[in-house]
Amino acid sequence: MTTETANLIEAPGARASMLRRAFAEKKLLRVAGAHDGLSARLAAEAGFDAIWASGLEISAAHGLPDVSLLGMAEFLSGAATIQRSVAVPVVADCDTGFGGNLNAAYTMMCYEDTGVAAVCIEDKVFPKRNSFVDAGQQLLEAEEFGQKLTTAKQAQRHPDTVLIARTEAFICGLGVDEALRRCHHYVDVGADAVLVHSKAVDSAEVIAFMDRWRHRAPVVVVPTTYARFSVREANDAGIAMVIYANQGMRATVRAVRDAWATVLAEGSTTGIEPHIASVKEIFDLSGMNQWLGRDR
Repeated sequence: MTTETANLIEAPGARASMLRRAFAEKKLLRVAGAHDGLSARLAAEAGFDAIWASGLEISAAHGLPDVSLLGMAEFLSGAATIQRSVAVPVVADCDTGFGGNLNAAYTMMCYEDTGVAAVCIEDKVFPKRNSFVDAGQQLLEAEEFGQKLTTAKQAQRHPDTVLIARTEAFICGLGVDEALRRCHHYVDVGADAVLVHSKAVDSAEVIAFMDRWRHRAPVVVVPTTYARFSVREANDAGIAMVIYANQGMRATVRAVRDAWATVLAEGSTTGIEPHIASVKEIFDLSGMNQWLGRDR
């Protein structure tokens, strides 16, 4: 069955159910970041279990930094395009829920309409800054963010949609005790999973969290800065999902820069042709034959 056909006939919430089953079976999920249909299909083709509709990547694809300049409409459009392009679950990066409690509820409603499996909301103050920006990181009080989660959960219409509460406690240097306090509260008010974000150079913070977490809910991590952290180590620690949130876009930037530099230096594309995808590969990824078949 093609991705296109699967999307047309799947039941509402089908991929959310897939995600919940994977959590229940304690299957470690490997998730790749994407910002459009093509990047999502490449990740699915590679064998990733799910796709992260990355706020950083969607912002960068618009030529903008990840500092809440885009609104929900642009992020939602990106997630919907990704959802239509693949048959695996999509986890949507929804920043702070794009505002206050009511905005978070509307976020849940709109993203559920696209069929995404999970909505992830973080406990920063809106407007937020990307976690790897050194200054200006501010968190909501845990109880205030808990109210936002409750409001979003009450707006949920499909029982299997996964609400992921993301804490930036480590990003703000608040330590493992505060990260644990926040995550336990977020689960208390209805979060189905927690994302514990860290920008440390190793996995020590995350492992310290897992050592004291009572496995009340699945834990998601994003090892962008602690790149040596392996799937085996994550599995041993009891982590449920590892997100490679932006490596695909970073690889693309390097490859395209090198290709264009070669073309300008050599005066033709001869030198790069053996190293780039063929037009046929682009046709295949975009479903050219399936679409032409509709016109017969």
